[in-house]
Amino acid sequence: MRFDPDMRLKSTKLVHALAAAALMLLAPPAPAAAQTAQVSVGITRTATDVGWFIADKKGYFRREGIEVKLIPFNSAAQMIVPLGSGQLDVGGGTVAAGLYNAIGRGIGLKIVADKGSVADGYEYSMLLVRKDLVDSGRYKTLRDLKGMKIAVAAQGAGSESSMNEALKKGGLSYGDVDVVYLGFPEHLLAYRNKAIDASITAEPAATRAMREGLAVRGSSQVIYPGQQTAVVLYSADFIANRRELAEKFMYAYIKALREYDGALRDGRLAGPNAAEIIAILTEYTDIKDPNVYREMTPFAANPDGLVNVTSLKNDLEFYRQRKYLVKDRVDVDSVVDYSFARAALDRLGPYRKSAP
Repeated sequence: MRFDPDMRLKSTKLVHALAAAALMLLAPPAPAAAQTAQVSVGITRTATDVGWFIADKKGYFRREGIEVKLIPFNSAAQMIVPLGSGQLDVGGGTVAAGLYNAIGRGIGLKIVADKGSVADGYEYSMLLVRKDLVDSGRYKTLRDLKGMKIAVAAQGAGSESSMNEALKKGGLSYGDVDVVYLGFPEHLLAYRNKAIDASITAEPAATRAMREGLAVRGSSQVIYPGQQTAVVLYSADFIANRRELAEKFMYAYIKALREYDGALRDGRLAGPNAAEIIAILTEYTDIKDPNVYREMTPFAANPDGLVNVTSLKNDLEFYRQRKYLVKDRVDVDSVVDYSFARAALDRLGPYRKSAP
């Protein structure tokens, strides 16, 4: 019989193929790809969304098995209905009278964490007075606000309660001034046209007004120390039906919030990691000039995620006195749920800010 030199090669290949197939049958199955769950998050594309932006950019959510879907809204008020219906899992923004009215009507929402607050040196929302009124001597102290036209963001908003605190410090009452409602960016045009005398203005509009010589700070002291200007909200569905995921989301968020706190120094975004945080803000928000974030006064945020309940109660009482509440049965203690933040803190441990 004639020897075919290719036969040995073919036989060898067949043996190897059969051996490989056997090994595949004996080997344990490869692990399935890690599953991720989607969490829908309402954002206003402003600096107070920074905790979510950091956690998304740096992969903290993904490490917890979460894929976030960031959905932009013009204001936190527009998030209430989708949060109430379960179309939105997480939202956040100013704690206004409308939030309490929604809860009073049975919409299941909970305040679960800090998203922005006022602290000494970090007065993100501040009292401004038109510069020419200061230069002329018309305005010297808070008492001189009497008779002035003062702009706040909206009726029943935190900025209106802040204005009321300024009036009280000046020995005045709400009726002593003329209140007008204007969105923060509109404050600049109103100052240019001398249509307003003073305002409670949030950053970055406040820094722009001062930089352009339109207005100056109305007080060297913080008008409303500790005011809870923004909060994180969970929908009832997210709390009741996806609790483990809600706890993981909070862990990633507070971890990111601590990085933001590490970027704060001397009333500016000037900490060791400030450049990284500013880069994230310019990527995720509509403000693309990093100098704006370097110059403005940033907001404070509790690195443990806990909210200032005293401030919330004070604001709620103001809304009640102004008769902004549709139903007068809502109380702060029933609206705040600390359990998610505390679960996150059990994993994270105590916070220690890095030395400069």
